[in-house]
Amino acid sequence: MPERSASRGRVLVVEDEAYVRESLGEMLRARGFGVDLAASAEAALAMLGRTPVDVVLTDLKMPGAGGLGLIRGVNTTSPDTPVIVLTGFGTIASAVECVRGGATDYILKPADPDALEVALERAMASRALRREVSYLRSAAGTAPADPAGTDTDIPVGRSAGWLEAMKMVSAAAPTDSTVLILGESGTGKELVARRVHQLSARAKGPFVRVNCAAIPVEMWESEFFGHRRGSFTGASGDREGRFLLAHRGTLFMDEIGAMPIAAQAKILRVLQDGEFDRLGDSQPTRVDVRVIAATNSNLEAEAAAGRFRNDLFYRLNVVRIDLPALRDRPDDIPLLAERFTRQISTRLGRPAPGITSQAVTELTAYAWPGNVRELRNVIERALILNPGETLNLPDLLGSGASASTGPGGGGGDASRDSDADLNIRAALGRREKEVILEALRRSGGVRKEASRLLGIDQRNLGYYLRKHDINPDLVSE
Repeated sequence: MPERSASRGRVLVVEDEAYVRESLGEMLRARGFGVDLAASAEAALAMLGRTPVDVVLTDLKMPGAGGLGLIRGVNTTSPDTPVIVLTGFGTIASAVECVRGGATDYILKPADPDALEVALERAMASRALRREVSYLRSAAGTAPADPAGTDTDIPVGRSAGWLEAMKMVSAAAPTDSTVLILGESGTGKELVARRVHQLSARAKGPFVRVNCAAIPVEMWESEFFGHRRGSFTGASGDREGRFLLAHRGTLFMDEIGAMPIAAQAKILRVLQDGEFDRLGDSQPTRVDVRVIAATNSNLEAEAAAGRFRNDLFYRLNVVRIDLPALRDRPDDIPLLAERFTRQISTRLGRPAPGITSQAVTELTAYAWPGNVRELRNVIERALILNPGETLNLPDLLGSGASASTGPGGGGGDASRDSDADLNIRAALGRREKEVILEALRRSGGVRKEASRLLGIDQRNLGYYLRKHDINPDLVSE
């Protein structure tokens, strides 16, 4: 991805007088801003259609559409881009008109450089907040919960494999290079991607996540690149794609191995040139985005089989971070179990219980095919089903289990119990379903009340209902 803009943000200066325009540009560049220059409102709107900026700084009195025309045009084509009016013809009436038209700020010439700098920073901070709120609203309810990937704390671990991965994170983060994270499902790839973002110069920019496997083929172009109103049937308004949402930040493309082959050439173009064609636009759009990709598949093998483009693989594989499976980092299990116990207890509004040494031993011996995500789920179930001051082995195994039937195997009386009865996930699943059914019976099938009894939110209850194929309408009180 080409590096384009300065670290403090990009400003489009619109001024018809060449001397003033160039002077403002030099002053802003000296203070660390990236600068684009336009001599008219019409030229500025054409530039905005191709290259997003963080703020527009415009004169009010100009030939053509003028400052007010530019404000209205920006509000129509790029409503989240703030506009600051800089003019030598200041009146109360013109100030009111600008603000009503959508201007963020109104400054009289000659502007004090320090005051102008503060106004630009304030406008850009407001823009970043609006974009983040917009993204979160659009993503609400559409992204599945990912316990291993939504933890914003510093990743923990002391095993050699994990420390090597974190060494790669520290080396890659300060650069703008593309990062490829490889690891089995549930190893914490999104957590690591967020860490790379947090340690980078883009930390104040957006971190936009997209699950490539969850997007229908026919929605790929609109989802990633957006569209203009009327560009196809059903396009009732403009839409910013994921790349525009991630402008001056990081786009995390999870499960990139599931990307349709037809879409790969378009993604490759963005990585190479920093631009793409948005549906309905006549000119390409430029963006400043760092891409972090992740997959649990072998991309080299996929490329050899013709299911993944070789050139895209090489473009993604600039910095490669391999995450070890949890079974290969047993020394980290006690640390992770303690963290999850503390975090989940806090969310449930309870004091965190201690974990018995026997439970830690059994947890460490287990193979954890679901990796960190499975460990977190086991801890969460134990805390929900058996609240108390101590989290011991029977809590982790489910009701009626003995310590000898732990996740590490061993023990048990085969004449009394089948192998399935001794399996930790099967035992937890049975107990989990029993508790959910009991909560539904007590609440008369009312999900809100059942969620309250279980100490979880309704979204998580919906997940458990689907998992156990439970219809709350059929559960009698």
